[in-house]
Amino acid sequence: MREPQVEKSAFGTLPDGTAVDLYTLWGAGGLSAAIATYGGAIVSLKVPDASGRLADVVLGFDELEGYLGKGNPYFGCIVGRYGNRIAGGRFTLDGRAHTLAPNDRGNHLHGGLRGFDKVVWAARPRESPKGPALELSHLSRDGEEGYPGNLSVSVTYTLEDRSLRIDYAATTDRPTHCNLTNHAYFNLEGEGSGTVLDHRLQLWASGFTAVGEGLIPTGEIRSVQGTPLDFREPTRIGDRIDALDPQLKLAGGYDHNFVLDRTGAPPWRCARVVAPRSGRVLEVLSTEPGIQFYSGNLLDGTLRGKGGRPYPRRAGFCLETQHFPDSPNRPEFPSTALRLGERYASRTIYRFSA
Repeated sequence: MREPQVEKSAFGTLPDGTAVDLYTLWGAGGLSAAIATYGGAIVSLKVPDASGRLADVVLGFDELEGYLGKGNPYFGCIVGRYGNRIAGGRFTLDGRAHTLAPNDRGNHLHGGLRGFDKVVWAARPRESPKGPALELSHLSRDGEEGYPGNLSVSVTYTLEDRSLRIDYAATTDRPTHCNLTNHAYFNLEGEGSGTVLDHRLQLWASGFTAVGEGLIPTGEIRSVQGTPLDFREPTRIGDRIDALDPQLKLAGGYDHNFVLDRTGAPPWRCARVVAPRSGRVLEVLSTEPGIQFYSGNLLDGTLRGKGGRPYPRRAGFCLETQHFPDSPNRPEFPSTALRLGERYASRTIYRFSA
């Protein structure tokens, strides 16, 4: 059996000649994760089923060129400075107005035109008592994409037991906003194996942030009771995805922030997903107050991923732990403000079983 370790290999070069590396973390029980320094992307995540058969359960590309293409829908990347949307690409913080790069129908999405998904992160392998780890770091300069302050960020991936743990940390030298997450697309039957509509999802969330045009929150936290967004009990993803519901119509399916119930001590239980054929199970735990469930509505079969296989609509799902969308403009939401002397810290665990 392979001892837990981290292996480094070349993954290609950017058009400007910058080298991009791929680090593979080898964990216990056959679990492995390959992380690229470009965007901090989870390129591969191999997970065994009950019989020990391994499958790569995240969508993505075999080569760097795929991640550089305009059609890449944030596969597996680190999202920042702000995951999700900020209305109108602007906010006011401590009386000062800031204009961000608009990149989504006049709004600011996932950090802008060149967010954290499009930078090459510095990497340092680490051995933790729990298992192999990779620490990525990046300095986002004052004014990048319109954000104030120099933001020093680190993201650490750790394989422990049958889990991939992600620890986010950041500090700033000026008041700013920070909301980091990962944008992995999962298919627990194995990437490229069809849609995820038969997967059964449970969310520990009694409410969601209702959205209007552009998927911008209206400010209302609405109960899931009696709606197609009620996943408090295990429910097949495809059962109600095309229901005649205004919220689903706006998103073309599920693309909503769920307000977690957060009972007990953190990290809180967020989600559980079961694949019917392989029996693989994914549990998500986090210290964040919300989770974005996205059902891959914009995939359309034109994008070819690993092995040249096309990814049809709803070929993967995302469970992005986060603060709420547009929090900088919604004082009633949990704050994402980060100030001098404060430390942003967040943890998410993706735990696998069968």
